[in-house]
Formats: sequence, C-alpha cells, structure tokens
Amino acid sequence: MLTLLKFQNVLKQFLIQPQQKTYLLAVSGGVDSMVLAELFRLSGFDFQVAHINYHLREEDSNLDQKLVSDFCERHQIPFHLYEISENDKQPEHSIQNWAREVRYRFFRDIQKNQKLDILVTAHHLNDQLETFIINLSKASGIRGLSGIPQNENGIIRPLLDFSKDEIYNFAKENQIEFREDKSNQKTDYLRNKIRHNIVPELKKINPDFLVNFSKSISYINQAKDFIDESVSEKIDLLKISSSENQLIIDKRKLSQQSELIRYEIFKQFGFNDDNEMNKILKAQTGSCFLSSEFQLIINRNELIFNEKLEVRSEKSEDSIILEIVENKITIPEYIKNEIIAFGNCFWIIDAEKVQLPLKLRKKQEGDLFFPIGMIGKKKISKFFKDEKLSILAKQKIWLLCDKKDNVLGVLPFRQDRRFALYDNAAGLILKI
Repeated sequence: MLTLLKFQNVLKQFLIQPQQKTYLLAVSGGVDSMVLAELFRLSGFDFQVAHINYHLREEDSNLDQKLVSDFCERHQIPFHLYEISENDKQPEHSIQNWAREVRYRFFRDIQKNQKLDILVTAHHLNDQLETFIINLSKASGIRGLSGIPQNENGIIRPLLDFSKDEIYNFAKENQIEFREDKSNQKTDYLRNKIRHNIVPELKKINPDFLVNFSKSISYINQAKDFIDESVSEKIDLLKISSSENQLIIDKRKLSQQSELIRYEIFKQFGFNDDNEMNKILKAQTGSCFLSSEFQLIINRNELIFNEKLEVRSEKSEDSIILEIVENKITIPEYIKNEIIAFGNCFWIIDAEKVQLPLKLRKKQEGDLFFPIGMIGKKKISKFFKDEKLSILAKQKIWLLCDKKDNVLGVLPFRQDRRFALYDNAAGLILKI
C-alpha cells in the first residue's frame, strides 16, 4: 500500500538527506505524476514542475496542461511549460523516441538554468513489468532484464516499487485530481499491447503476479550488481595494459571465459551482437572492428580497444587549468559533455581553503578525499569500486583539484566536504 511514509522511506534508501535536495518533477497530468507531485508537496520538499504539451490529442492535451498549471498555481510551485511546435520537426515514425529526446532535453535545460539537483519521473511497477517483457523479447541480457533503474545519472523514480492500483487508491483516498490519457487504451504501440493483452493474462494465472515480480526484479538487480563487479575484476585480470584512451586484453584468456563474461565485456565497448563477437574471437591479426565509440584491432593474441578520435577529441591532456569568471568555475564544453554522461552536480567551493588555480586531472596512485555524506576519508580507487564503475568509466572520470593537488571532488559524484561551502555569495560555484 502506497503511503506518504513509505514514499519518504524509499527516498531515504538511495538519497542522503533528501530534504536538502532540489527536484524537478516531470508531470504529465496522469494519475501517477499527479500523485508524485502531491507526495512531494506533502513531504515539504523543494521542487519545481515541468510539463510538455505535445498537442497530439487536441483539446485533451490542453486540459492536461491546465490541470498541471492549476495545481502549481494553487500551491505556489514554479511551473515550466514546453509546447511542441512545427519547429520541433516531428517525425512520421518513431514518435515515442523523438518525444523522449525532446522532453529530456527540456528537463535538462530547466535543471541547468534553475540549479536543480535531481530529475524525478513517475514510473511505477507496472511500467517496470512492461519494460521487462519488452527487453525479454529482445534478448537484451541481464542489464535489460533488470529494468528501469530507480536511481541513475541524476534521475530518480521513487514510485517504481508501487503498482498502478496502489497509486490509484492513493489518489482516491487523498482526492487528487488527475486526467486519463485516452491514447493509452489503444494497442497501436508495443507497450500498450503488453499492458492490455499480456499483463491481464499473467494476473489471471497468479493474482499476486506483480508482488512476486517486484521481488524477482530486486533479485535480478542484485545479480546484475554482482556481475558488474565480477566483470570489472575479470577485465583487470585479462588486461595486458591500459591508458586513458586504450585498453589491451589478452584474446586467448578472454576466449576461455564463459559466454556471459565475454558478452558483458564486449558490451562495455559497444559490441553486443553475438555473431560479431564470434567473428572478433576468430579474427586474424590486422582485422579491425568498429562500434559507436571504439575501434577494435586484432594483433596476434591481443584485442586492442581504442577510443575513436572523434570521441576522444582533445581529451589527451593530463590536466586542464580552469578559468574562474565572477566566482563561477568554467569547464571546457568537451569535458563538460563527458562529465554529464555520469550525472549533474552543483558544488560551492570555499575559496579561502583552496589555492588557485583550480584544475581537472585524472586519478593518480594514492589519491584520496573526504566525500560529503560519508564518514572519514576514502581512496579514489575504493570509491570507484564502490560505485561499480567499469574500467572504461574509471578512465573517463575527472578529479577537481587545486594548485596543491588537493582533491576537491570526483566529478560529478561527490564533493570533498573539507572544501565545501553552502553560501553562494562567498564561494566558487561549479555547476554541471
């Protein structure tokens, strides 16, 4: 049963001091998003609301917008609206993917302009089940079967543990106004077909199907975390050498690993087709394979993974001196784009405790820091392991340091509490 207390406990499970965060809620006007907004309001959290009017359902789209804007006006909540126009170049096909790109670009722009820490969406347990079935049909591996992440890359989904029925009941008990999207009743899209044709049959087989599925998805996620950690350890054992933009793996040793390990390793480099993986392992010296970000060269018993030059850009620098303009720390765009792939951050550095200039650099042997929200100090290498970062991800992480090489934080994950400040006017601001 969904209650305010259960909701707040969910947030506490994966957020340190959730009441001190600032949130952007994606609110469509449906029952799930309106319940989400009310839960945040009742919890007294600092949040703003974003709504997109796609104008796909004529007057219904406008009524959805009015419901959300009236809720925000009534409770004095900042409201952000984006209306789709002809300038958005709506495609004839793949409308769902296009709509997703548009809304997430809109959300990120608001977060950046309003300095909001976390994006919140209203995905629930039924959405999780539908995603699981879709990914099951695609043979997407354990990562796909683990479903929608509850907390990843600055996006949280606190309703994932609750079913649609629980959300409806909460709305009814608390007299929360919402609107039904009539297009959800159609079966034009795969997700709707699963929702209306497959899920009801599963519930007929077992009335507790959703409850059991929730437990199963939890076990799958634990298995995924275990596999991720094992794969990272396996890569360390299989690697011949590594640098920032290159990793060389022993081909013979990799061939001796289980099919699962081989699949998970290749997938980290963008090679996830079974036929292509077999070709790579059988390929002769000089053969070359390409993924979206990597070039793989076969050299006798070596698999040489090189980051593509166009992806690598100017990232060969060992350290980058940062400019500070009006107390704002400026980061080059190509570095910022790399950091954003892991999430967003808003840090305030105590100018009196650091020695300028500030710089970005990669991890060095023995680096440690005192992360906010944790007790004591921690080696950067241990922090990477706890975050379950792959060997490639580790190579892409930047550290913010001062002239004396003090680590001020691991971007964008954690700031060092020794150099943190909470007064915008008196500190150096880093916003990503």
